[in-house]
Amino acid sequence: MSIISSTSHTASSTATLSQRLTAAIVASILGACLVYFAGFSHIEAVHNAAHDTRHSAAFPCH
Repeated sequence: MSIISSTSHTASSTATLSQRLTAAIVASILGACLVYFAGFSHIEAVHNAAHDTRHSAAFPCH
């Protein structure tokens, strides 16, 4: 005799407001650090790698 039980589990990812706010703040700080590093770096390889992107976003680099 075989008993098959089917249960339906729905995975809902409900993040609290505090968790979403923390993630947004961390992402903003990381993004600002990356922009600052690429925008004001004196390393020629970093400058050349990000040059066209900076100009297309109207971020001055010269």
